Amino acid sequence: MYSGIIDLPWWGYILVTMVLTHVTIAGVTIFLHRHQAHRALDLGPVPSHFFRLWLWLTTGMITREWAAIHRKHHAKCETAADPHSPQVFGINRVLWTGVFLYVRESRNADTLERYGHGTPDDWLERKVYARPYKFGILLMLGIDLALFGIWPGALIWGVQMTWIPFWAAGVVNGIGHFWGYRNFACADASTNFFPLGILIGGEELHNNHHAFATSAKLSSKWYEFDIGWMYICAMEKLGLARVKKIAPRLRLGAARPTIDLELLQAVVTHRYDVLAKYMKGLRQLAAEEFSRLKIEAREGRVMKRLLGEDRAALAAPQKERLAALLAQSEPLSRGYAMRAELEALWARSAASHEQLVSQLQDWVARAEQSGIRQLEEFSLRLRRYAV
Repeated sequence: MYSGIIDLPWWGYILVTMVLTHVTIAGVTIFLHRHQAHRALDLGPVPSHFFRLWLWLTTGMITREWAAIHRKHHAKCETAADPHSPQVFGINRVLWTGVFLYVRESRNADTLERYGHGTPDDWLERKVYARPYKFGILLMLGIDLALFGIWPGALIWGVQMTWIPFWAAGVVNGIGHFWGYRNFACADASTNFFPLGILIGGEELHNNHHAFATSAKLSSKWYEFDIGWMYICAMEKLGLARVKKIAPRLRLGAARPTIDLELLQAVVTHRYDVLAKYMKGLRQLAAEEFSRLKIEAREGRVMKRLLGEDRAALAAPQKERLAALLAQSEPLSRGYAMRAELEALWARSAASHEQLVSQLQDWVARAEQSGIRQLEEFSLRLRRYAV
């Protein structure tokens, strides 16, 4: 039986497989995701064409389709129009069969027309990479068989073909909207499901990405690591890439004595941190009120979750439970209402700067005069945000 050009020990084939699949992951996160879908960086012709060729060989995915589906995911996140939300389809369906949701959406001409703009449209894309027949993955099979022999080559190719469908279409789209920790209180259900973004190229930090979708860097906290960002930095030093945007770095200064336009801009810039810190204080207030009202622990956990949800997205029975709780606690009711007012500061695009500054002044004044410890402490932190 043909043994291939390269003869390796068993662990050598495993190592080769991990390297090959990691290159594919790098192509997805750097080229398809950060470069094509979000324009967070520019890639030079060498890495750009390399990634296009490699992804054609190892996934058969078409750049325009991938970018369009991902952009629609952000535009319609956690709604019925989201191509692959586990909040809509269920975690098991997205985790194990997410690739079929991707294929179904790729056949939606309206999605491609509306969200697929700006992707490669040269001769190679039209005549080679975007052809309906997956010649690239068959060529990859031939290369694997020639290099590693019949059985090792077939197994390596099989892993390559299932790597992205499972880890990207399944794990990132599934686990990344279902389980994990959140640094930022986004309107969607995105999570960071592991702080070390190595296996999936940094895509493990999915909540960070949804908070700042156009950032080329996905890590945020000191303990988080984004290997995709490391590769981008290396390519930038070599002149092969140019970073266009990263998430704003949190800055806290001395508390401002007056509420002005500069503070408003800082609050809007750091709005996800603002909301996360506010929710932390609201949960502390809720714990104190639950203790006073003698609400049992299990019910308290449910109510804390409802306090953090978008009220408009709650079902009627949940709204009734929440309203009944808030009717029992004036401090909690006030804290919950002021959260919505705070969010409105960066949601009212039609309001003038003067109107927004006035609203922020009023909000801070009421928080400081509320007699609620958590609101008073938060208003002091709010005065410290800086651009």
